[in-house]
This record gives sequence, structure tokens and C-alpha cells, in this order.
Amino acid sequence: MDWLERVAGLRQWARGGARAPHKPLLLLYALGRFQEDSEGELRYSDVEGDLKRLLAEYGPRNRTTPAYPFHHLTGDGVWEVSTDGGAGSPGPLVTELRASGARGRLDPELRAALRRDPALLARMARILLDLHFPPSLHGELCEAAGLELEYGEFGGLGEYGGLVPGQRGRRRDRRMREMVLAAYEYRCAFCGYDGALGMVPVGLKAAHVRWWAFKGPDDVDNGLCLCALHHKLFDKGVLGLGEDLRVVVSARFTGRSAAAEQQVRALSGRALIGPRTGSAPVAAEHRSWHTDHVFHGNGEARGPQTVASRSPA
Repeated sequence: MDWLERVAGLRQWARGGARAPHKPLLLLYALGRFQEDSEGELRYSDVEGDLKRLLAEYGPRNRTTPAYPFHHLTGDGVWEVSTDGGAGSPGPLVTELRASGARGRLDPELRAALRRDPALLARMARILLDLHFPPSLHGELCEAAGLELEYGEFGGLGEYGGLVPGQRGRRRDRRMREMVLAAYEYRCAFCGYDGALGMVPVGLKAAHVRWWAFKGPDDVDNGLCLCALHHKLFDKGVLGLGEDLRVVVSARFTGRSAAAEQQVRALSGRALIGPRTGSAPVAAEHRSWHTDHVFHGNGEARGPQTVASRSPA
């Protein structure tokens, strides 16, 4: 059985480029718990809080209960659920899962395969990370899910790129980073940071506006040169772009310190720095995707007036 292909092909709700990382998040969490106890079960009532936190931090803007993936992942051949009454899931409702004492764990054949080949777990985790999240979030997501991977086990899709449903044969363009950094003249498009060690830029990243895993192209008009801080905040949905390509800050962001004010909230309404003349600015379709599926607004990007009116409480 090809477990890598099965994990790459998880069935997910999809419409209009929407993100639905509920099953991948549960599976990453389950792999982390497998590392601790290869035979242990995850009682829904015990892990519900952990799963809620993962969905809140790494899931889409529209929240759903972790009961949904806990039940529905059973249909993908990698997960099983039992209750106090026997095998099988009682349904996708929180009340049903709690009342029945529902417990989930990896499929028995998958557990056996992971014990035979310990490297399989890292390869599965890499696929889940690459197919559903940008590289800037991989390390902290593993930590949040309790996954322990060696540094060398992080990486791009590589040989697994052909397993991406609907994207068979796609490969990343390794030139994108240099093209984007050059287009923005090696400065963060949000704050202007332009640090270098000698002649080598440091702390600058080429951020995909529409994530590569969601058919975002490796083109300059889908990229931004961002410093490490603003890259992370852009991928987490704290920062976004308005229709006029000005920076917007989520109304849900809080920060009382002067640093939070200067490095985040003060960016609201600021025009992008770059790209240089002759380089393509961020395309409207990619900006719209980020606004709809990553930015933590309430249906639209918040402008400077909204952010400025919020108290720092």
C-alpha cells in the first residue's frame, strides 16, 4: 500500500480555492502522538482543546469544530474511531463524540508500516506540510503538533510533487526567490528592511501571495519580498493587502508594546515599497485569494481607520 499517495490524496472540502486543512492538522497531531505512544488512542474529549488551538492558529478564517475531521478522516483509510460501544464513529457532532467516549488513532496497517519504517513518518509529515502550508510555518507547526523531525527532514516536495491532486507534475521554480528579491530591490515591501551580511541579503524572503500548494505560481506578480517577521505575519493572516495594494492589519491583532505598534499596527495603510519599474506588481487575483483565505478579517481587509480606532486592550 502506498501510504504517501494516500496521505497526499486526502479528500477535502474544496470550492473557489478555499483552504480546508482540518484533516491534515489532525493527521499531523496524530503522527506526533504516535511518536510518543505507537499504540495509544486519542480520546476526543481529551484532545479537543489541542485540536481547537491548531485550527484556530493554522486553519482558515471560518472556524469549524475539530469533530469534523475526527469523524470524516475515517473515510480516507488512515484513521479509525471507536467508542465505548464498539468500533466505528458515532458521527461528526461534538455531543456524539463526547458522550460516546469516542477515541481515534491511526489505521492499524499504517501503524505497523510506521513501526517497520520509521522514516515513513517524516516523509508523511513533509507531504502534509508541503501540500497544505507555506514553508514559513512548517517548523512552528511541527512544534505545535508535537512532531519531532530532524532538521534535514524538512524540505520541498521533490519526488512527491507529482502526488499533488490536480497539480500532477508541478515543480517549484527555484529562481523565484532571486527574481522577487531583485524586483523589490532587496527591501521588505512592508517596512523597507534591507539587511545584508557583506553582499548577501539576510532576513529577506520571497513570500507567495497565493500559496504554492493552492496553485499559486512562482511568478513575480505572485510574490513579495518581505523580512522574516512580516513574512510570518503575512502567512499567518495578521497582515494583508488592500485593493489599492496598501498594507492592511487584521482587526483581531493585539499588541500593547511599542514594538508591536511600530512593526505591525503602524504599517496599516502604508503603500508597498516596490516593485521597481518594469516589474509586475501583485496581481489582483492573487491578492484576492490571500484576502479571502488567509487574512484574518471579517470578509474584507481592514483599513487604517479601523485599526487606529481599536484600543490596545
